[in-house]
Amino acid sequence: MPAPSQPAEPVYRRIMRDLEAAIERGDLKPGEKIPSTAELREQYACAAHTVRQALSRLQERGILQGHQGRGVYVAETGTDD
Repeated sequence: MPAPSQPAEPVYRRIMRDLEAAIERGDLKPGEKIPSTAELREQYACAAHTVRQALSRLQERGILQGHQGRGVYVAETGTDD
């Protein structure tokens, strides 16, 4: 009997995972602006709300910092270990 399939990963979690991986690889550095909501929405073929949910959660965790009217940036304290 086949194993039950895993539920699909929510898109907001995939965005979070991909951004965190880019930061860990050094593709996105502390203080660097991340792609805009519109760019991420297009890249992940999702609603703007989904992108904002991912960015909000990463901001809550201190990985990203939002600046009203200027965009979202990798936090200076970031995930440097």
